Order: sequence, then structure tokens, then C-alpha cells
Amino acid sequence: MINDKPMELLRDRILADQLTRTKRRGDNPVVNAQSLKGSSHITSHQVRMGMLTRDRLASLEFRTLDSSLLFGYVKQMNYPESELKDAEAFLSRQPVTFGQTGHCDPCWDELFELGIDGLIHKNTDLKNKSRGEAADTYQSFIYALEGLSVMVETAGAGDDLCLKIAHAPPETFHEAIQLVWFVMIGIMIGDKVGLVGPGRLDVRLNRFYQRDLLRGEISSESALKLIEDLYYLINDFESPGLAYGVMVGGCDADGNDLTNDLSYLCLEALRRTDLVYPTVGICWHSNTPDDLTSLAVELIARGYTTPAFFNDQVIQEGLVKYGVPREEAWDYINSACVEITPCGSSNIWVASPYFSLCGILMEKLESQQDFTGYEDFINSYFELLKDKIALAVEKQNEMRESRRLYGGKPLQSVFTRDCMYSGKDNDDGGARYNWVECSFVGLANLVDSLKILKELVFEERELSISSLLEVLDNDFAGNEQLRQKILHKYPKYGVNDSGVDLEIKRIMEFITSECAKYKMKPDNSHFVPGTFCWIMHQRLGEECGATPDGRKAGFPFADGAGPAQGREKLGPTAAINSVTSWDHSPMIGGSAFNMKFNKAVFNTPGAVEKLKYLVLTFLRKGGFETQINVVDNEILKQALKSPDEYNDLVVRIGGYTDYFTRMSPQMQQEVILRTEFNSL
Repeated sequence: MINDKPMELLRDRILADQLTRTKRRGDNPVVNAQSLKGSSHITSHQVRMGMLTRDRLASLEFRTLDSSLLFGYVKQMNYPESELKDAEAFLSRQPVTFGQTGHCDPCWDELFELGIDGLIHKNTDLKNKSRGEAADTYQSFIYALEGLSVMVETAGAGDDLCLKIAHAPPETFHEAIQLVWFVMIGIMIGDKVGLVGPGRLDVRLNRFYQRDLLRGEISSESALKLIEDLYYLINDFESPGLAYGVMVGGCDADGNDLTNDLSYLCLEALRRTDLVYPTVGICWHSNTPDDLTSLAVELIARGYTTPAFFNDQVIQEGLVKYGVPREEAWDYINSACVEITPCGSSNIWVASPYFSLCGILMEKLESQQDFTGYEDFINSYFELLKDKIALAVEKQNEMRESRRLYGGKPLQSVFTRDCMYSGKDNDDGGARYNWVECSFVGLANLVDSLKILKELVFEERELSISSLLEVLDNDFAGNEQLRQKILHKYPKYGVNDSGVDLEIKRIMEFITSECAKYKMKPDNSHFVPGTFCWIMHQRLGEECGATPDGRKAGFPFADGAGPAQGREKLGPTAAINSVTSWDHSPMIGGSAFNMKFNKAVFNTPGAVEKLKYLVLTFLRKGGFETQINVVDNEILKQALKSPDEYNDLVVRIGGYTDYFTRMSPQMQQEVILRTEFNSL
């Protein structure tokens, strides 16, 4: 790591602040109330939303941090308690909207070509050719862009670079990456949405980088510092516990590798910043340069948790299945943890909703139905799951209708194809892709529970359903011997058992086919499944009693697509074989596979190369995404005892990273109890 003391001090300052903050910067109820009161005489809701976005952005104040090369450190405004209470009381009387927000990579093409003023002129021209709601929508876009321009000038405090890009298109790498940050926070604060990420930085910014190199105006080191500074800005803006994605590599529609110098710099910046944001996903395909793969694996082996591997071929296949043209399918982003959304084109709602697979299983068991056998039971379970999916779709469509009536995301809409050309806001269905991506939690616990029901209840008849329920209701109290038998006698998901793996394939095929039956408002978009969890395996596990697989009441479910904690008894290769035994390509809603290795493993010769081979095996066998923790349990236990000494210890959870000492006690224990491989 290059010695850069001022940047290290900047990092330490941001880390200390981030660990004490519980929300992101910039949200301001007083400005929201003032704007809505001031526009109350205007009849068009859409116009009022544009004015609200403008007023939020124009009111922002910024800090300047020493050593930072970029502007845009948002200052949190403080107001008297009485003003806050009055504002919150007023806002509580406004229409409420529900549903997912943000989770996108903006469309940069026209911004980089026209600049903010050019976009204002374009929307003005479109407005002059329109009538009614469309004209109002374009006016809201204009207001939002005007607010963005004012914000950029304010953030720069007279700096020439900011004065330029507040109006004109960027011409240099420095100008372009600065504008990327301003648009990110402009959308998030102005439209009050979450997780607008930097996206495919290596693809978007490469032309600026190459041009500057030719002119002798930039070096790889200076570009690296700018990327590093962008990462610092993200960490300063957002509190921990979420996810911002950068993706590198991949291949275009013709199979050409997209890796370039910036791909490596985006990874190297992780080494130098070493904070929770962002994650950098390598879009791996068969022609990915070996040295890019090796760099990412080396970082992982050294304990950096933020690199992850995504299977470019599997994801592109999945996107094509959902109607994305082949020429667009390469251009995607993990819009938070591992959820996939097309870049610059989506108003996709991710993790909407989460389904507790074992919660539904327990509901079926507690129904006290008579079942003729295991097949009768599993089919009855599928019927209940089918009902839950139908109800979820209905609720999501109700929320979408509320957003159509009372929502409005004018600035995000400007940077989302095809809102400008349709004259429709994102919340009115203007985006090219309007899917909803749901997620199924506790997959491994479900299949392991079904194995126990099949053998212990329906075949061996050692227990009836009622007697099993009694054991579970008592959380295995007085039945530890039975629990140990459940845990150790019967094969589990993750040990490459053909019977268990066939059952999970059956489950996933049912989920995929059932989700495919539904269409979402306002444009009959897809209802897309995934298996990623964020922190919901802990939350839903906390709500669920003991389950037939031996899991005790309240314990977190398995995360993502991987085996349950501690059950990969035959090592990582067997676990990979189980996880890749079913088709991952429909899981565009996200599917993560966590692995955990003791740090001492990588003190042995050739260990890093073996880890790379293991990752490549997972990807070549059709795995969707994998992420790896390299930290030994003793360190984690020490961190529990002395949290102040380990305040920057970062671990992978369910597709995102977090500071270990800041996590809930339940999540800390869940990470500790994950299988820790001691060999490769």
C-alpha cells in the first residue's frame, strides 16, 4: 500500500464518524415541509414533485475535508426542535407512498454528451411539444435539473471544475467522476431514494481516462486517488449496513472482454480505503484476464471482504430470459447486495418482498391436515407457497398504484431510459424495465427440514407431525438426543447428496415457474425471484420457532443460496457441487453463496492459487455469485470482548459487508457459527 498519510487521516476521520451515525446525510424534513407548503397552490402533483426535488438540492450545504480531491461532502443541517416537530406534523398529513426506491445505476450517456444545461434544453423542447400530464412531467424534470445545477455550484464553492460541470458536459476523467458523485447524491437526496451506485465505472469512464492519458493530463496513480476519493465520499454519506455496487469486467454482446486499466484501479482502491463501501463485483466470464481474477482473489485471501465474483454468462442468460435484448444484457449492475438491474434503464423494485420459506413450512405443519404421504405434504406446501406469492404480488401492485398517484422521482427519471421520451415519471411506469424482484429466505433450512419430514415422519414413522410439533414448540427441550440425530444422521444440503440436491432443484423450479405467472403494474412487468437475504435471514429467523432441520427457535436461517451454518461437513467443493446443482439463471433477484476460511489457511504455499481454482470451479459450474470471508473465529471472539480495538473489522454478510462490532449480537453469532474451512 502506498504511504499517503493525509489520505489515511481522511479515512480514519470518515470511519470514526461512520461508526457513530445511524442514517445517511442530507435528509431534511424542514425543507420538505417548506417546499410542499410553498407549492400548495399548484394543481399538478408532478410539478410539485419537481419543485420539491429542486428545493431539496438547492438547500444543501457542504463541508470541505482536507486531502479530498473531490467535492460533495454533505453537511447535515440542524434545526430547532420546534421547527422539526412542526415539519414532521405537516408531513404526516401528506399522502403516503410505499415500495422500493432507487437501487439503480443512472444512465450517463446523454449527461456526458450534453451536460446539465443541455438536458434542461432538451426537456424544455420536449415540454413545448407536449400537453397535459406529459408537459407537467417535463416541467418537473426541468425543475429537478435546475436544482442539481445549483447543488453542484454550491458544493464547489466557486471551484472552476464544479462551475463548469454544473452546466457543461465533462471533458476529463476528474470532471466525469466528480459529476458521477453529484448525480448519485442528487438523485438520492433530491428524490429521497436509496442506493444509487457508481455502477460500471470502468466502462463509463474509460474514454475520459484514455483521452487524458494521451494528453498527458493523468496517470494511473492520480486516477486511482480519484476513485479512492469517490469511495470515501460514499462512506461519508451513508451509514453502515447497506450496499453500494461497483462492477468491473464482463463481456459485451459480441463476447468481447470489457476489462481495462480502470477495472484494476477500482479493485486497488478497495485495498487503499478498506471500508465497507463499495463492494466491487468482478463480472467473470471465460475470457476474463487471469490477472484480474488473481488480483481479486489475492485481496480476498488477505482479508478484504468487499470483492465478489458474479457469473457474467449466467446473469446475461437470465436477463435475456426476462426480455432484455442480447445487446443490452451485458450492461447490468448489482444494485445493492447481489440484486441485478439493467444499467440506466430500470425502476426495478428489489427484495419486494422477502418470503420466509420455513415460516410458511411451519404454518403448513401447524394446520394439522392429514397427509397421505410425503408427496401429498410437499404438494400441499407448494399450494400454500403459491397463495403467499399471489398475495405478495397483489400487495406490490397496490403499492405501485399509490406511487403512480402520489409518488414522483423526477431526477431519477431524467437518468432512466425511457422516461424522457415517454413523458412519464419512473413512478408512472416510464422506465424501460419495471420488474419487481422478490427473495426467498431460508432455502437450505427448508430443504433440510423436508428431508427430515420425508424420512423421520413419513417413511420411518418415528414421529407423527403432532409429536414433532410438540418437540419444536418446546425448542427441543428434553429432546437434544433427537436433535443431534436430526443434525448428524441425515444428509444435508451442502454435502453433495443427490437426493437432497434433487429436492432443492424441485423447489427452485416451482418457485421460478410460479413467479413467472404474475405481471406487475403498470406495464405487465415480471415478478422475478431471488434467494439473497441482506439481513433478513436473521430477522425472519428471529420470528420463527424451531424447525424440523434441528435449527433452534430464533436462530438465523441460512443466508442466500448456501448451506445452513455448520453443515458443509465435506468441505467447500462438496458445498459448491450442491449449490450449483440447480439452475441459477432465473435468480436475477440475486443469489449469494458465502464461504468462510480461517486466515491461517493462506499462510501455506499455493493457498491463494487454490482459492482461485475453487472460485473458478463455482463459476464454471453455473454459480451466480460468491463472496468470501477470510478471518478466524478467534479474532471475531476477541472483537466481541474488545470492540474498540476492532472497530474497522469488516465481514461479509448476505451480499453486503458491515463492521463486525456494529452488528446485532444475533448477526455476530451467525457469522461466527458459519462453517470455517481450514483447508482448500
